[in-house]
Amino acid sequence: MSDFSRWRVESVKNALNTRRVVVISGARQTGKTTLAKQIVDKNSIFRPLDVTAVYEAAVNDPTGFVKNEAGTMVIDEVQKVKKLIPEIKYVVDNNNRPGQYLLTGSANIYSLPEVTESLAGRVKNIRLRPLTQGEILGNKPVFLEKAFNMDFPQQISGYDKKAIFDLAFRGGFPETVRLKTQKNRNEWHKDYISALLKNDLCDVININRQDALNDLIGILASWSGKFLDIAPICSSLGLSRQTVVSYVNALEVLFLFDRVAPWIKTDYDRASRSFKHYAADTGFMTAVLGWKYDDIELDVDRSGKLMETFVYHELAAQVDLDSSYSLYQYRDREKREIDFLVEREDGVLLGIEVKASHSVTIGDFAHQKWFKNKIIKGKKPFLGIVLYSGDQTLSFGENMLAVPTAALWMG
Repeated sequence: MSDFSRWRVESVKNALNTRRVVVISGARQTGKTTLAKQIVDKNSIFRPLDVTAVYEAAVNDPTGFVKNEAGTMVIDEVQKVKKLIPEIKYVVDNNNRPGQYLLTGSANIYSLPEVTESLAGRVKNIRLRPLTQGEILGNKPVFLEKAFNMDFPQQISGYDKKAIFDLAFRGGFPETVRLKTQKNRNEWHKDYISALLKNDLCDVININRQDALNDLIGILASWSGKFLDIAPICSSLGLSRQTVVSYVNALEVLFLFDRVAPWIKTDYDRASRSFKHYAADTGFMTAVLGWKYDDIELDVDRSGKLMETFVYHELAAQVDLDSSYSLYQYRDREKREIDFLVEREDGVLLGIEVKASHSVTIGDFAHQKWFKNKIIKGKKPFLGIVLYSGDQTLSFGENMLAVPTAALWMG
């Protein structure tokens, strides 16, 4: 991990200066522990709950375990001992010193049924996603700033469709970034999933049908970039709706899959209320689905799914960094869709469409132009971008640009 400069370093440092409790959450193997160790100083206490002796101490004496006279106590994988949460709450309710606890969790602790004590107002939660291409290259996260200013380089070379798909197949888990062959990466992802289901899932939910859960992961991966329809999934797995929903929620709690909320702020009657569903890492997605490059090169549906999921990961990581941005998507009853909408706190909206192809036409902006003219109606500024696998930034008028996908990670 020392090879990569994580964008979240400053977020964690700033939070420790102002909040009593900071939580770094994200999927296993994204680098949470390493990030925590890089940030805390020599006065800090590090307690990994993956170590048996440390785990037993936490279970048997949670009150004593969280005693922290000075500095920052790092508790790694805090979801493993949920009764530590109310003990931490008690401590920080009686001491308002910032930076008392830095917690890491491979599950969203606020979604766990056993965690009944709220840390609201005392905690800052920071999501650590798999590595972005910008972090791997050591570039700064400037895409959103450039997009809202409509200020991109005229040309960004070196990333045609095949090059981008190669990055997507690799994914962003630090270990897979270091591996040299796709075969080794696929094996790593499969081992990762197996270990996660055997070990971490029990921290979240009781699973009665392990075989069905394995099948569900593949099904959800195939739905990435789409609006999830539970009914056919229930039929194919032979499970009740309640069970499938609980399994889907558990996989989201482990940060394997994400949802993007609909933008419905003015278009109440026409707009869909459905959330869009994404695999949280494209390397994980392609390994689960068993894809090879030859499988997607001429398959419009698969190539579009892979490109959109890859863009989602790169984009979401940058939105995470700045609370003045919020990420949405849009679809109405007539199936007019905008892949992503980024809203800035001043109300300015940025629409983003994703294309896998090397070319763009005026028709690719049709839904964004309709949205601008029929929904926004000049009430707030609207900017539109189509990301594509070409290398030229091209203007289509009315603050509409075709932009190389590589602009997401070029500083």
